[in-house]
Amino acid sequence: MSLTIARLSFRSKVLGKATNVNVYLPEKMTRNSPIIYLLHGYSDDCNSWLDATSLARFADEYPFVIVMPQVELSYYTNMAYGLNYWDYVTDELPEKIEEWLGLPALPERTFVAGLSMGGYGAFKWGMTLPEKVKAVASMSGALDIVSLWERDRGRDQAFERVFGSLLRVSDSSDNLFQLFSHELNEEYAPYFLQICGTEDFLYGDNQTFRKKAAHSLAHYTYEEGVGAHTWDFWNQEIQRVLAYFAEFIEE
Repeated sequence: MSLTIARLSFRSKVLGKATNVNVYLPEKMTRNSPIIYLLHGYSDDCNSWLDATSLARFADEYPFVIVMPQVELSYYTNMAYGLNYWDYVTDELPEKIEEWLGLPALPERTFVAGLSMGGYGAFKWGMTLPEKVKAVASMSGALDIVSLWERDRGRDQAFERVFGSLLRVSDSSDNLFQLFSHELNEEYAPYFLQICGTEDFLYGDNQTFRKKAAHSLAHYTYEEGVGAHTWDFWNQEIQRVLAYFAEFIEE
C-alpha cells in the first residue's frame, strides 16, 4: 500500500479563522481524479475517519482523492449563532481543492459521504445542490433533525446555536424533509445511498426518511445491516460506500 495523507491548515475567508482539512491522495492522482468529500460526525473532527477506521487501506483500491474537512459542531450549516460552515464546505473548500491540487469541481467526478451528522450533511449537499454531485451516501445519518430535537431536549443549547429554534429549522432548508418539496431536475439528479444499522438509535428516523425518499428521489438505494451507532459499523460500511461510488466513475 502506498499512500499520502496531506494534513493542511489554512485561513478560511468564509469562516474568518484557521481551520484544518485532511486529504488522502491516491498513488496515481491525475487532473481527472474523482473526489470524495468525507464528512465527520458530531463528536468528531477531520482526523476521525483516518484514526478510527481502515479508510486509508480500503481507499488504496480506488482512484479517489478523499477530502476530510473539519466543521466543529455546525451540522454543516450556516449557523444561527456561529460560522457559515455550509458555505465553507460547498463553495470555498472545493475552490481550494482546485487551487491546491488542480482538481476542478466537476459534478460527474464529485461525491459526498458521511456518518451521523456527516450523513445529514452529505444528503443535504445532494438535495440542495444536485447539479454539483454525482452521488452521495449517508451512514447512520441524523436525517430527521426536527424529530431528533423534539424527543431530546437535552440538545436545546447545542441545536439553538446551530439552527436557532425548532420552528425556524422546521420551515428551513436545513430540514431535509422540506427539501423533498423542491422540484428536482432529473437531468441533474444525483444517486443517494442510505445505510443504517438496525440497532442504531437513529434507526427510526432513518425509516421515516426512507419512506419519503423512496417516492421522492429519482435514484435512491437503501441498505441496512446488524449494527449500532459505532465505528465498527462505519468501518464496515465505508467499504460499501467506496465500492458504490466507484460504479459511477467515468473513464
